[in-house]
Amino acid sequence: MEGFSFAELGHFALILALVCASIQSVVPLIGAARGDAAMMATAPMTALAQFLVLAVSFAALTNAFVTSDFSVLNVVQNSHSLKPMLYKVSGVWGNHEGSLLLWVTVLALFGALVALFGRNLPPGLKARTLAVQAMVSVGFLLFMILTSNPFERVFPPPFEGNDLNPLLQDPGLALHPPMLYIGYVGLSISFSFAVAALIEGKVDAAWARYVRPWTLLAWAFLTGGIALGSWWAYYELGWGGFWFWDPVENASFMPWLAATALLHSAIVVEKRDTLKSWTILLAIIGFSLSLIGTFLVRSGVLTSVHAFATDPDRGLFILILLVIAIGGSLALYAWRAPQLQGGGLFRPISREGALVFNNLLLTTATATVLLGTLYPLFLDAMDGSKVSVGPPYYNLTFVPLMAPLLIALGVGPLLSWKRADLWAAMARLKLAALVVLVVAALSLIMLEGDRAYATLGLILSGWVVSASLVEFLQRAGLGRTGPGAMVRRMIGLPRAAWGMMLAHVGVGILVAGATGASLLTTEVITTMRPGETMQLKSLNLEFESQQEVRGPNYFALRGNFVARDADGDVIARFAPENRRYIAGGQETTEASIRSSLTRDLYVALGDPDGTGGMTVRAYIKPFVPWLWIGSALMMLGGFVSLSDRRLRIGAPKRSGARAGGDARAAAPAPAE
Repeated sequence: MEGFSFAELGHFALILALVCASIQSVVPLIGAARGDAAMMATAPMTALAQFLVLAVSFAALTNAFVTSDFSVLNVVQNSHSLKPMLYKVSGVWGNHEGSLLLWVTVLALFGALVALFGRNLPPGLKARTLAVQAMVSVGFLLFMILTSNPFERVFPPPFEGNDLNPLLQDPGLALHPPMLYIGYVGLSISFSFAVAALIEGKVDAAWARYVRPWTLLAWAFLTGGIALGSWWAYYELGWGGFWFWDPVENASFMPWLAATALLHSAIVVEKRDTLKSWTILLAIIGFSLSLIGTFLVRSGVLTSVHAFATDPDRGLFILILLVIAIGGSLALYAWRAPQLQGGGLFRPISREGALVFNNLLLTTATATVLLGTLYPLFLDAMDGSKVSVGPPYYNLTFVPLMAPLLIALGVGPLLSWKRADLWAAMARLKLAALVVLVVAALSLIMLEGDRAYATLGLILSGWVVSASLVEFLQRAGLGRTGPGAMVRRMIGLPRAAWGMMLAHVGVGILVAGATGASLLTTEVITTMRPGETMQLKSLNLEFESQQEVRGPNYFALRGNFVARDADGDVIARFAPENRRYIAGGQETTEASIRSSLTRDLYVALGDPDGTGGMTVRAYIKPFVPWLWIGSALMMLGGFVSLSDRRLRIGAPKRSGARAGGDARAAAPAPAE
């Protein structure tokens, strides 16, 4: 009876959330149009109420999974009583209905955060922003209540559940979806700010200051979510790769590219009062790409381990939502954009010019990924042709766009606003150029000159890292003051400057990791029996033994391997597994990885050959740990920037003398 009440409470909370969102989407808009303060004040109240009732609904579904309430169909289909508690909890969002509930909860969370921390927003802008945010909620709440109820009952309840997909029973996948959702669903608030500004007909430097922290928050979480998913694919799937340009991988990567462009474009609006129309368009595109990703994952047009649903009716519902949200916002943009005239002029060689160049490359890269993702789907829909667009396409189209972007990343922060001297900026990077020469020489020697693309990747990595550090140190007085004073100035630099440096250095380190994983990997795939040895460059990998082991909800065949150097000394031991899960008989591969600062040693088991042998995949992967280090630094850079007093979430507080004035006038400018 207790489980019954919790499930029905969760369902009732969903309906109540729809009521709150409906009020929030209408009343504040009318109030903003009339200048009615009381009506506008309903926006934060209903935003908080919507989040609270959705939190209750999410808690009710979590309770059903944790207690293995098999009277709930969703729990039956995606859980099992033997499953470890971590995966009972992660099972809440490891399915279509539960992940959709997480989706709308995160959507409501961002509305609640604006309600709480946007106290200094102009009332009209705040009311319109929260109303637009609620409109998106109404669409997805209707979709969930009508087609994807996570609390649907089954009677009579079965004794046991079907279990969660074993590939999703992993710590990385337990954290990956929530972090990813905070990222690309979080872009909804930038979208809402943009549409609200279009309705209001006003975009200025203050608007850019309001939108940047929210975009940065979403970007940081999206970076972490993508990195977690990449890490999971690397060690869980057993194929040794970290990225495959899968359409569902692209579904989160495209909003990340657009959000990166938006962050840099908003700086130009804030500093120079130009690129207004373009920045608004980027905010719309960023969240639109998130919606397209939602359609790809849930419409049934894709078959993937990432995909949640294969019901065409659901896909049609989401497609209608896409047409309304994306088509409506773009129509409003087409109507209002001509009125958004930028005031600042600048030369091509300037900080603004570098940021425009950055945006040009990022948006072209986004379009490239979008074309590669959608083209096979369009072709299939037109005539049933099956075409696979994979790494070769992206290597020829996406990768070449990144080289000039990385070069500009090192130079751009040293250029002055409005007009700049390119050669003077380059002269300040002499130390970075010296580092690049050293990296180039070492790469040519270590790689024996036969891997030109890998050498180029490492050179670009060295350039980005060294140029970013040089720019940061010059801010602190490098070459103009003593070491002690430089350290004191460094400590006193704005946190936004620290954050930019960390994020840019992270990009450089990630490039080195991607270069090593993609171009420098040594791979051996062979059949081995216990007692046999394979040669892996200078290492000898011995298959010592195999054994059967029992996990909490699976059986596994484990291989025991030892790696020795040329002198016979043990370097590492490995214990990869092939697991068979009790509930559904599904099998997974668990790779065994030994990491150092400069490389990964990676061993995974394949299928038995029927004669006592096992397929064994063994890799040496240089610089792969730098993928995760670089991603962590990028995410850390985002959070450090957010901690800056001048770039904190929500508008800065107004001074007492000006508390009655316009909050836009009172907000100080954040660090560059």
